[in-house]
Amino acid sequence: MPAGSKILIYASLVFQVYIIDVTDGQHRWTVKHRYSDFYDLHEKLAAEKKVDRRLLPPKKILGKNSKSLVERRQKELELYLQTLLQQFPQATPTPLANFLHFHLYEINGITAALAEELFHKGEHLLQAGEVFSLRPLQLYSVSQQLRMAKPTCCNGDAKTDLGHILDFTCRLRYLKVISGTRGPVGSSNIQETNLPFDLSVFKALLQIEITECSSQQIRGLPFLRSSLATMSVHRSSESMMAILVPEASEFSQWEPEGVESGCPVTAVIPAWRNLTTLDMSHNCISTIDNSVKLIPKVEFLDLSYNQLSSVENLQHLYNLVHVDLSYNSLRVLEAAHTRLGNIKTLSLAGNQLDRLTGLTKLYSLVNLDLSHNQLAQLEEIRNIGSLPCLEKLNLSSNPMCIIPDYRTKVLAQFGDRAAEVCLDCKATTEKELDTVEVLKAIQKAKEAKDRMSNSDKKVDSVTAAYPSQGNHVCIRLCHAEGGVGGGGGSWFLFLLKDSGQW
Repeated sequence: MPAGSKILIYASLVFQVYIIDVTDGQHRWTVKHRYSDFYDLHEKLAAEKKVDRRLLPPKKILGKNSKSLVERRQKELELYLQTLLQQFPQATPTPLANFLHFHLYEINGITAALAEELFHKGEHLLQAGEVFSLRPLQLYSVSQQLRMAKPTCCNGDAKTDLGHILDFTCRLRYLKVISGTRGPVGSSNIQETNLPFDLSVFKALLQIEITECSSQQIRGLPFLRSSLATMSVHRSSESMMAILVPEASEFSQWEPEGVESGCPVTAVIPAWRNLTTLDMSHNCISTIDNSVKLIPKVEFLDLSYNQLSSVENLQHLYNLVHVDLSYNSLRVLEAAHTRLGNIKTLSLAGNQLDRLTGLTKLYSLVNLDLSHNQLAQLEEIRNIGSLPCLEKLNLSSNPMCIIPDYRTKVLAQFGDRAAEVCLDCKATTEKELDTVEVLKAIQKAKEAKDRMSNSDKKVDSVTAAYPSQGNHVCIRLCHAEGGVGGGGGSWFLFLLKDSGQW
């Protein structure tokens, strides 16, 4: 039984259920049991010769529902549990630990339960390469127990030895850390989001997913830099820096390793050597800070469902292929090619974009999602109509979608590539292509007419410069060769009137 543990019992007279209030340090929880549960516990302990059979108050039939009997039995059962508390100050017998729900709320009980689980199926999980899920409370318990100068096995059962956990964490490749609730755990006062835990015990992780954990409680992330290939962090952070460079707060100036800096630095931070996928969607990130310098190999970046109003620093990610910036607060995206490079997939859905001028030079782009924005003018499509590789375009739920013949008018902006473009997840039909050809012909005719109109305007401007009293005047500039010897020559200006006279 953990030192400092306290037990109080009070009873519910209606159902004759005894409610046990357990306190372990700052953590408290309640357990509900009937007298029959006490009896079963006592039988198990007596069978193991751990307690005197006469210790438990006897079961009584007559007057069992009376208030006096319930109150007296309540005091007797409380004394019974307090006696057990004194009898097992160090190692709590498994039946008693389970009875008091130590495996759910108490550090030693939680680690013992986890160790026994891994003793039985840990090897199978490792060989199958399955994702293993742990709660912050379990990781906190392991972290706390490693800090204690205590034996790795407290209750004498080899199956519950902490060594089974350490062996498993050293070899595990796929981990999921998720808090099941934002409130207290079960019947306790334990708030998982307040429990710090250390990830440095994981030596071979390739993939980790963390959900509903405060970035302040996550320790040991830098120890994963040499192995991690995929990292997902959701509903846990207000900045990328807190996850990618958690030690940044310790230094006034830092730079990634291998980067020459003209400014004095107080620390050189190792890069995430193998990280190719970073998913930090569903957080409260407002800025893409310079911590991205530490993830140069990232190919897939998901920052959807955050609070971004601008796109910065992504020019440091030379290997980017897929970028998801959907459902942020982007209003404009100027010169995107200078920040996004040669990406193939870009999602900007759910923002507030009304212009596409910044996307004109994303020449490698294959898939572009612009759904749920504020695009109202079809002319904006011209900014992406010349992208040579674009095959999938989603413009659904934009104001322009209500324009008559919206699909064909958009496809017409792609000219000869209209048949190659899948618009709003629908393949282009032959009928649409026929209409596109008509629209293209009309557009060419209009452009030719505009050119002729512009030419006429130029002639009109010259005529205006040389008026002729109401007669139409043509201006011709001629050159006459020189006389004998071929020297010189003169330029002559002729004005030709309507009468045909020079």
